[in-house]
Amino acid sequence: MLKQRHQLFVSLLCLVDGLIAAGACYGAWIVRRRVVEGGFPDFSTYNGIEAAWREPLVLLALPIVLMAMWGFGLYRPRRDRTLLAEWFQVLKASAVTLVSLIVILWALGPGIVGGWGHATSVSLMGASLDTGRLQLGLLAFLLPASLIGWRTAFRLGLRMIRRRGWNQRHVAIIGTGRLGRIACRTLDRNSWTGLHAAFFISHHEHASPTARCVDRPVLGGLADLDRVLEQHRPDAVYLALPAAKGTVVPALLRRLERHAVDVRLIPDVHPRYMPQSMMVSDLEGMPILSVRESPLHGFGGMLKRGVDLLGAAVGLVVFSPLMLAIAAVLRLTSPGPVIFKQRRVSLGGEEFNIYKFRTMYQAEDEHAGAGWTKRDDPRITPMGRWLRRTSLDELPQLFNVIKGEMSLVGPRPERPELIARFRDDWRGYMLRQHVKAGITGWAQVNGLRGDTSLRKRLQYDLVYIRNWSLGFDMKILWLTLFRGFLHRNAH
Repeated sequence: MLKQRHQLFVSLLCLVDGLIAAGACYGAWIVRRRVVEGGFPDFSTYNGIEAAWREPLVLLALPIVLMAMWGFGLYRPRRDRTLLAEWFQVLKASAVTLVSLIVILWALGPGIVGGWGHATSVSLMGASLDTGRLQLGLLAFLLPASLIGWRTAFRLGLRMIRRRGWNQRHVAIIGTGRLGRIACRTLDRNSWTGLHAAFFISHHEHASPTARCVDRPVLGGLADLDRVLEQHRPDAVYLALPAAKGTVVPALLRRLERHAVDVRLIPDVHPRYMPQSMMVSDLEGMPILSVRESPLHGFGGMLKRGVDLLGAAVGLVVFSPLMLAIAAVLRLTSPGPVIFKQRRVSLGGEEFNIYKFRTMYQAEDEHAGAGWTKRDDPRITPMGRWLRRTSLDELPQLFNVIKGEMSLVGPRPERPELIARFRDDWRGYMLRQHVKAGITGWAQVNGLRGDTSLRKRLQYDLVYIRNWSLGFDMKILWLTLFRGFLHRNAH
């Protein structure tokens, strides 16, 4: 649920950033018109509206500024980012936008940009002023100033909300020593982050049932880690172990792989000694090392959701005649419901009902046994066998995508009882829950379907998660058209 709320914030930021950037472009254009023509555009007339609509700078600048802000991490969930750090990132994104505009306009030539191009000049206080340069110069001021002003107001409003106890992200701190207490007090002083230290887990094997640390309960020791995280389900875990306990960190990270939580490490060293390959943030002098996060936070996750909605809607329109025909045949050839529902696990360990066309004689057979269907399984109907071989039994999952429970592309969702078995046997298995489950995936288009190697499937899923990009999703969707429907391992 918290990840879903974050996507709303990202959508809001992206929308308003776009409006602010468009406003800065039009502001520069209006001022240029005032200088050049001695008056403001009359938007009450058709000519004034048409002139504003034809203003090309907006069409060029808008996608560039949004991509630049995404590239500089301004849509990633950095609750501990200071306002000053955000200002610097906005300035960098604005600079990239201006440089890109200059290069593009130079390549297109003055004829493309019409009335505001380099061919037009005006005399201002006895000096010749190029109006194209005037407009770009105004934009160089208006764009960062307006974006910084909006972002500052948004962050201050968000901080006010968080100080009142809303939009909280609950954190478990592992370590009750000096570093753990420093971490808790630092988060308390910086309540604007919305990071709330909910409880502690002792860095010793066991802890007294009545133990407390910085007025928070100590719910157990390292021996109780799995039980505590299962019962209380924090949004993130902060490792704040004393330096003497540094040797247990690798084993502790392996244990945390069994839980679908963000993991951050607070080292007892100065930030300059941190590995450069990992993301390091700093909150009031306290270095925080980001060990593992979902790759779909921020703008990329919003884009992926947009592709999911568009793709699922198109898929339902295209396949609706076929789905209706399949439903009619299933109803006529064997008793039982056309659609069956089964509990599966998706993003963050959340369970949902997956939809599939019934392929067995009895709907109860679809739920029987925590395992995969074998080849030539006698419970499968003739129609169901054809549906499985063509993967058409998966089409109702487009409704799961519309509901936000699944994605078009991602690791295939597993049943809760299978996850309870695999999480202990397969290192990294729970990392699959850092993204939404998908109808198709990198493992599936590479033939790893049905009763195939779980180890290989996990390897392909982890490759997808660690290398996710929107282009990677497009590649998988394209390959699905050729490899995703008919395959010898589909049964």
